[in-house]
Amino acid sequence: MKLSYWEIGHWFTNVDYTIVGSGIVGLHTALRLRERFPDSKILIIEKGPLPQGASTKNAGFACFGSISEIIADLSNHTEEEVISLIQKRWQGLQLLRKRLGDSAIDFKPYGGYELFLKDDTAGYEDCLRKIPFVNEVLRPLFKADVFAKEIDRFDFKGIQEYLVFNPFEGQIDTGLMMQALLKEAVTQNILILNSQNVTACQEMQDGVQVGIGDFSFTTKKLLFATNGFAGGITKGAVTPARAQVLVTEPISNLDIRGTFHIDRGYYYFRNINNCILFGGGRNLDFDGETTTEFGQTELIQNHLETLLSEVILPNTEFTVAHRWSGIMGMGSHKNPIVQQISDHIYCGVRLGGMGVAIGSIVGKELADLV
Repeated sequence: MKLSYWEIGHWFTNVDYTIVGSGIVGLHTALRLRERFPDSKILIIEKGPLPQGASTKNAGFACFGSISEIIADLSNHTEEEVISLIQKRWQGLQLLRKRLGDSAIDFKPYGGYELFLKDDTAGYEDCLRKIPFVNEVLRPLFKADVFAKEIDRFDFKGIQEYLVFNPFEGQIDTGLMMQALLKEAVTQNILILNSQNVTACQEMQDGVQVGIGDFSFTTKKLLFATNGFAGGITKGAVTPARAQVLVTEPISNLDIRGTFHIDRGYYYFRNINNCILFGGGRNLDFDGETTTEFGQTELIQNHLETLLSEVILPNTEFTVAHRWSGIMGMGSHKNPIVQQISDHIYCGVRLGGMGVAIGSIVGKELADLV
């Protein structure tokens, strides 16, 4: 398709900053660039009709790590690294709420819970034993105890006696969050092009030549905010991880309220509009779920339904209304990659399944690199 004189002139001429990816990171990067460079021309290129990946497909958890996930991280990272990562997630959530406002994202401070299945006695006892230690580690950041054990009041079945409660967790409406970010970007005169795939980029002395289809243009700086799709530009430091999700039809008298984790965050569920949204299970098939292809598998969907019927809603009839998937960005380390790749190319990727929490701060850090 040949572009017109107007299209080339207004969209693709004198571009200062081009951001690839219009998700949480990409939009926060653009908004921060606008704060720093009020007169610059900022263009966002997005390959999907909506932000592709996980930004509009996540479960809407405003969380920073369950007790079992933090304990697992402490066995693989130093204490300083784990504290730094949690601090970054917490700061990211505050930045997101401050930028958009709680009503715009439908933030609900219901708190978060972790439940432990009956056959996970060792993990359960380890977490209960280490609650005082983890609370001590996190007290400088939160000025209070983060985790406490609570009796199950939700009538779950097949689980250990106590849940672990975290009052600092909340839930948001992912769709409202992304709409609010997109509106803010348009208000700030940031151009967004959807359904456009970057097919090539060639660095030059004074910028980067960017190819989209059979057309190319020049930008002074190119910033990648493509998270799970960033394997190529990071030389394999980011691996994609598919997350499968389902949501039920509305359930009358649903008394489940909050965000809930099972098994180090590999399973997660929440209430939304009298429905249960339930996702996870990639630990059943790590190899199969290391993919950039959207879709569902019988193995994982059947297991989610089994846990729903036997553990979460044991005495309740329910119908699955809808299923979908998102693509996260993982790696050997949980720290995001925010770096300058070459003279004019940068990236902010590998959010480790914590995009809602950490995406805004990664976007800010990426923009501040320029």
